[in-house]
Amino acid sequence: MQLGYPCGGRWVLLALLAFGLRVAQAQAQGTLSKVWVPDLGNGTYKNPVLYADYSDPDVVRVGSDFYLTSSSFNAVPGLQILHSKDLVNWSIIGAVFQAQPPLARYALPQHGNGVWAPAIRYHNQEFYIYYPDPDLGIFVTKAKNPAGPWSTPVCVKQASGWIDPCPLWDTDGKAYLVHGFAGSRAGIKTILAVSPLSSDGQRLTGPDALVFDGHKNHPTLEGPKFYKRNGYYYIFAPAGGVPTGWQLVLRSRNVYGPYDERIVMDQGKTPINGPHQGAWVDTDAGEDWFLHFQDQGPYGRVVHLQPMVWKNDWPVIGEDPDGDGKGQPVLTHRKPRIKGLAQPRATPLTSDEFSTSQLGRQWQWHANPQDYWAYLNGPQGYLRLYSVPLPEGFKNYWQVPNLLLQKLPAEVFTVTTKLTFSPRVEGEKVGLLMMGLDYAYLSLSNLGSKLQLSQSVCKSADKLTPETASAPVEVPAAQAGQPIYLRVAVRAGAKCQFSYSYDGQQFQPLGAEFQAREGKWIGAKVGLFCSRTAKFNDAGNADVDWFRVE
Repeated sequence: MQLGYPCGGRWVLLALLAFGLRVAQAQAQGTLSKVWVPDLGNGTYKNPVLYADYSDPDVVRVGSDFYLTSSSFNAVPGLQILHSKDLVNWSIIGAVFQAQPPLARYALPQHGNGVWAPAIRYHNQEFYIYYPDPDLGIFVTKAKNPAGPWSTPVCVKQASGWIDPCPLWDTDGKAYLVHGFAGSRAGIKTILAVSPLSSDGQRLTGPDALVFDGHKNHPTLEGPKFYKRNGYYYIFAPAGGVPTGWQLVLRSRNVYGPYDERIVMDQGKTPINGPHQGAWVDTDAGEDWFLHFQDQGPYGRVVHLQPMVWKNDWPVIGEDPDGDGKGQPVLTHRKPRIKGLAQPRATPLTSDEFSTSQLGRQWQWHANPQDYWAYLNGPQGYLRLYSVPLPEGFKNYWQVPNLLLQKLPAEVFTVTTKLTFSPRVEGEKVGLLMMGLDYAYLSLSNLGSKLQLSQSVCKSADKLTPETASAPVEVPAAQAGQPIYLRVAVRAGAKCQFSYSYDGQQFQPLGAEFQAREGKWIGAKVGLFCSRTAKFNDAGNADVDWFRVE
């Protein structure tokens, strides 16, 4: 008996497959960014492939799938996981944790603390992520499915100042962990160390050994990634500082060294400053590629993709016009070759219609959230934000945990949100916020039993300086209880103009143009908040119909 489809059935199957591909492409197109798509649609791509603050990226390939994670600091959900089939088109598929441990420590914003540069690996049919908390130590979490759930993080090494860990499971069954040191905690930096690691990756089994000192030629050496190829141990590590540095590679026949050194990529003659810190990864078609970040100030550390080749067992990253073995970044390039069908174009989510029971995966709170901060009514298509009391000793919103924010998605974009405000007590406020070391927001406040619109600005918020506010605009009584539209338009250089509308068509600017500024080790973020000054046994709320990035 012959198993299979008759001729007509085969055509039916092919038609169904083609239809399924068209559906997948249509679905992807519906969530495709309207402000930055790296896949040019002609077999090439442009950098950055992630125009957003995915700082300190690391990537692993399993079969034909690539998974990326990055530093999340104090933002939660933390350790977001992105997926791609071709290293160009990325989607967020999950996160390691919804609340960062220790829970009490991260119940309030911990700017610049929390999850620093992580490493993601696949071993014994499980995914592992190692991440440092620079004040607490090195942690590991693992999962069968990269979308989650992930295990409760285990402390591999309790230490202050140990950062940027990366494991290596050797061919002889032994395992090792490389890491750097944070000068702000350890009192020393620019050195790398290797420790023996248990085969299950859960604990260190011996003393730390210093394997490289970069003080002479490679200041601010950090972010090591551990690999083995052709009998050589490799440590890829950035040096020279975030805005201006280069990519260093160390090579040795012995895991503990001594290591030879070579700079394999720097800025060269390109406009891409500080191209370093990232991940070497190969494709199932046998090509080598490297993902790294570039510091763009208020826009954060955006992610670039570079071609990579091996010459005499040294990597060359990017293009090498003079053939000296040191590459420079490419701005555009052909896409990586992969086996199988081309992936439909995809980008991380930005806009949210709030039409499901879950927030879009692009959103992060500024600290561990409480259940009563927000309610998502998917069937009716809105997000309800309840007004949360400002913290004791409030000076400005740098101290406020219930900020619902997302990364900036491109150099030029506009955010518009439609909401309805239903205050209960004096001093309640809802706002559209551009957050960083300096911040600004456009808010709707309940003051003197009247609704008022105003722009507030805070310079050097991290120093707890007070805000200044524009002259308020009173909302007409006829608009009370009606939808209002808040907008921020961001032009080149992260210059922001806030405006508002009562009909969603005609927008009135409010306040002076604001220069966005990065946060603590992160880019600026944009999003929403709802707060109140009064102590009361109930809360008003704002119902957010949608949040659109165009």
